[in-house]
Amino acid sequence: MKFVLTGFGLVQGVMAVLFAAASLVLTLIAARVGWDAVVAGLDKDGAQEIIEAVGLLAAAVVALQMAQTIAEEEVIREAHVSAPTRVRRFLSRFLVVLVVALVIEGLVGTFKALHDDLTLLVYPAALLVAISLLLAAWGVFLRMNRSAEELEPEAMEEAKQEDRKLK
Repeated sequence: MKFVLTGFGLVQGVMAVLFAAASLVLTLIAARVGWDAVVAGLDKDGAQEIIEAVGLLAAAVVALQMAQTIAEEEVIREAHVSAPTRVRRFLSRFLVVLVVALVIEGLVGTFKALHDDLTLLVYPAALLVAISLLLAAWGVFLRMNRSAEELEPEAMEEAKQEDRKLK
């Protein structure tokens, strides 16, 4: 069984590296898009390109945070996400980044639709409504699982000690 868990750790380490590489590539693309917008001129079209670059940077942040979360939770700590405290912490780290990135993407889509074609405004609006529902569901999940945290205070203290070790 240890061989299987070591294999999972290795695969997750590779995934963390790939997420980090994707983040780097997205950052480079965003920098290129932003530079091209500045070189082309500081006008309305340039602003649209900068807004698109911000959307790419948001995706890069999500990829980098995923790399960090996988590396810390699954590879460095070897803390296989199964206990309620671990699940809440893992989901919270992931959802914070995801919600922020999707809100930025929704705003990018909104600006683009407002300037290009108002009929496209439905898609970013739907995205922002879905994000709101995701955020509300996350809040309900945290509220309903609060009792699990009270039942296992030692697990929360252990997780906090591991956080101190990583710093």
